[in-house]
Parts: sequence; C-alpha cells; structure tokens
Amino acid sequence: MSFFGFSSSCTVDIQFSESARRLVEIKSEGTIQKIPLFFSKDNVKGKVIVNIPAGKRIEHNGCKLELIGQIEMFYDRGNHYEFTSVVKELASASILSSSIEYPFEFNDIDKQYESHNGINVRLRYFLRFVIDVKKALTNIVKESDFWVYNHQTEPEINNSIKMEVGIEEALHIEFEYNKSKYHLRDVVIGKIYFLLVRIKIKHMEIALIRRESTGSGPNLYNENETLTKFEIMDGAPARGESIPIRLFLSGFDLTPTYRNVHGKFSVRYYLNLVLVDEDDRRYFKQQEIMLWRKG
Repeated sequence: MSFFGFSSSCTVDIQFSESARRLVEIKSEGTIQKIPLFFSKDNVKGKVIVNIPAGKRIEHNGCKLELIGQIEMFYDRGNHYEFTSVVKELASASILSSSIEYPFEFNDIDKQYESHNGINVRLRYFLRFVIDVKKALTNIVKESDFWVYNHQTEPEINNSIKMEVGIEEALHIEFEYNKSKYHLRDVVIGKIYFLLVRIKIKHMEIALIRRESTGSGPNLYNENETLTKFEIMDGAPARGESIPIRLFLSGFDLTPTYRNVHGKFSVRYYLNLVLVDEDDRRYFKQQEIMLWRKG
C-alpha cells in the first residue's frame, strides 16, 4: 500500500466482526473477489487495525471512517453518485507511535439498494478509513467493500401471462407462462400452442435475456446479455400441437429486477421465444418477467 512516502509508516486493515458471515464472489476487471455479504437492515461493525512499525510515528489531525453507497457509470468514470454517506470520527488529533485498533459500528443505516456489478454500471457499498496526516501531500486511505442483498416480500398479485402472436394466414400461436413474477430460484413453466401452421418451421428456441439500461434520453444505453438459450422443439409442429416449457432459474447468476435505481439505471429480464423456418428466417416474441429475491 503506497501512501506517497508513508508506505513504510503503517499498514491498515479493516475487519468486519462476524467471521462466519457469508462471502460472495464478485468478478471485477478479470479477477474474482470474495467480499462479505450484508442484508439491508444489518448493522455494519468491526474494527480498523493500524499497524505502526517500531520506531515509526505518524502525526495526524484525526482519523475517520465513512460508510458510502455509490453508483459508478463506466462511461462516466470521473463522476460518482453517492446516495448514502455516514461519517464516524474515530480519533482526534494525536501522534501514532504504536499499533492501535479502532472498533466501529454503523447502526440503522438504510441500505435501500442492492449491490450491482453490471456491464456499464456498478453500485457499491464500502468503508473508507482516512488518517489526516499533518504536513503531508496526501492522507492515508484504506477502502474495503461489502455486498448488500435486499429480501423482498412475495408479490400479492402474480397473474399468468397469455398472449397470441402470428402472421396473417400463415402462423398463429398462443403461449402461456404460469406467472409473471418469479423469485431467483423459481421455475418458469409454460406451454406453446400451435393454432395455425402454414410455414415450414425448423425449430424453436427460448432465451433468458438481461437488459441493463443506464442514463436517460439521448444518453440512454441498453446492453442485452443472453444468460441462456436452448432449443425446445426440433422439426415442424402440427396444428393443435403444444410444446411444454420448463426453465430452472437457480442455475443462473441473477439479480432481482431493478427499476430506475436512484434515477441512474435499471435491470430487467425477458423471455425471448424464437421460431426459425427452413429459410432461416426468424420470428420472435419477447415478454418481460419480474424477478424478486425471496427471504
């Protein structure tokens, strides 16, 4: 850790209290990090350990610890948008000449949004410890991330999805999904009914798509990510035939649906049904589903 001349003066470690707390694996810039998981109402507590080598000393104006919730847009890296910021003063001005521990606890901090590590946006929670060093070009700073999940209540209304699509006098199909809102370990169950088939269909496939939207107006960016795609029918269907659909969501790295998080981004999920004819023309119908995190 380099502190512009203070790299040999001290090292700082931020430790969260519960050693048995679950860790989540997060991919970041080609590496996988394991960071502690908290839920929205959990208190964040632990200790900051400052190790001072023998014979070294640091004269400072104070030490503080910040809990920060922040949104970072990857196309706008110079600007970070803080939606939560709480500061605790851990020490007043003094001279550090030996190692010391500072216990901390942040209570009743409303962590209203879930952490998110997307294609164009990141929502992160972290602790930032700062020693305001006297007569120095820069302060001593140490950051430590933690991850946040929010349990949600089961939707009171969860209607099935029924739609008819087709091409006039050539194709008429009806598809049905058992519900419109699914928890992250749920199973999507549905059926496709062929009411009229006058084109030569080669096969049919279904895909689960995640769409991340950032910005607004002319600066709106949409990124689609196909999480899975598989064939549900091979060969031409007959009129009156029905094809079952069963998709287990637990096998994928999913988040809940996010709508307009702090006015900066949204994440939505879609089921995309695709029919391919013998001339490789593709006919598709996309349907949004809502995902939620079960407690």
